[in-house]
Amino acid sequence: MLLSLGFWQLYRLNWKLSLINEIENSLKNDPIELSKTDKKNYLRIKTSGEIDFDRQIYLYSLNESGKPGFEVINPIVIDNQNYLINRGWIKFDQKNNPKINSFNQQNMIGTLKLQSKASSFKPENDLKKNYWFTLNRDDIFAFTGKRFSNYIIYLNGDYETPKPKVITANIPNNHKKYAITWFSMAISILLIYLYFRKKNY
Repeated sequence: MLLSLGFWQLYRLNWKLSLINEIENSLKNDPIELSKTDKKNYLRIKTSGEIDFDRQIYLYSLNESGKPGFEVINPIVIDNQNYLINRGWIKFDQKNNPKINSFNQQNMIGTLKLQSKASSFKPENDLKKNYWFTLNRDDIFAFTGKRFSNYIIYLNGDYETPKPKVITANIPNNHKKYAITWFSMAISILLIYLYFRKKNY
């Protein structure tokens, strides 16, 4: 059983390495017009749309330095389809500041990311105070009255405020370590078995 778990982790390791390589290649490609391509994870896109600043979502998040603040997320209509666009991170005291919405909605460059499942250990969203911990789909519908694509657009570019999130292929990949652990346990049990077998004879 331990050997099977070890080989399974090696299979997962190869799958994860292929996925990381695919993401890295996708991020290197030139952006493609969103309306003219099939959507996929980590696809770099370019587009224009109409952003809803009245239903702006403030999602609690840490920046790259570990400082707490908000990610600014807006509904956006692109070719009659509803998306969410993550425009980046701001400090707490910049919430509701009109200056963060001085933004050109034309010729935007971004990266598509499939929304991941939110952790069940995070606090519930406070819709009245517009203080979010997860992008819960039911809460988003209650807040905006709209349904959105499962892909979120992460804005790219050299913006100061909000500061766009840097999208990379840094995905946790501990399968090699797990495989070594399982194989080590299997070898240890085998050696213990051989020791007691020899001792009893």
